[in-house]
Amino acid sequence: MINGKAVLGIIPARGGSKGVLRKNIRAVAGKPLIAWTIEAAKKSEYIDRLVLSSEDAEIIRVANVWGCEVPFVRPVELAQDGTPGIAPVLHALDNLRGYDYVVLLQPTSPLRTTSEIDGCLALCEARGAPACVSVTEPAHHPQWMHTVDANQHLKPLVEHSATRRQDLPTVYAVNGAVYVAQVSWLPDSRSFIGDGTLGYVMPPLHSLDIDVEEDLILAECLLQRRDVCQI
Repeated sequence: MINGKAVLGIIPARGGSKGVLRKNIRAVAGKPLIAWTIEAAKKSEYIDRLVLSSEDAEIIRVANVWGCEVPFVRPVELAQDGTPGIAPVLHALDNLRGYDYVVLLQPTSPLRTTSEIDGCLALCEARGAPACVSVTEPAHHPQWMHTVDANQHLKPLVEHSATRRQDLPTVYAVNGAVYVAQVSWLPDSRSFIGDGTLGYVMPPLHSLDIDVEEDLILAECLLQRRDVCQI
């Protein structure tokens, strides 16, 4: 709980990932990928109950082994490529009542820490915000990005006059690691990002999102050297 308010943690993990097959249970630094998120969430000071939302029997078995509760099986129709990310969250909230906050923790963010989970929650509560999501500074600023037309000509994505990095405004990208919302607000907004949503800043190294095979290799290296690198 946080200030007497009950918190539900949800880990969404469907079996049909395309970029990296079976990525949620692929071995990374000696553990299934999903185990890193389960362990971080179970150490949270605020999360009262941690559950898995999945339609996949093998993922459910692995999550159980690592101590994550699975109170229901997600309907297959909510585990398709085109299923909106909010749909499994709303399904879980329909099945599990009595919570004030919901925290969505994607298993594809293995470097996210317990302190960052709790920090996002604490910021949301302290500011009385309807939601808070984790963000990070992108590696490349959008004002220095370009499109390429049919004739291979570069076209700036955003018109700007800055010529030095130091002159560019600081921008942030949602990193997918932590999503927090008031349960009473979410069914109407149907998104964690809306009017009043706060941004909780995380460092780039903690913001790695597993999307392709190369991300798995990088995560393996970083997790194996977490103590050395102090990440």
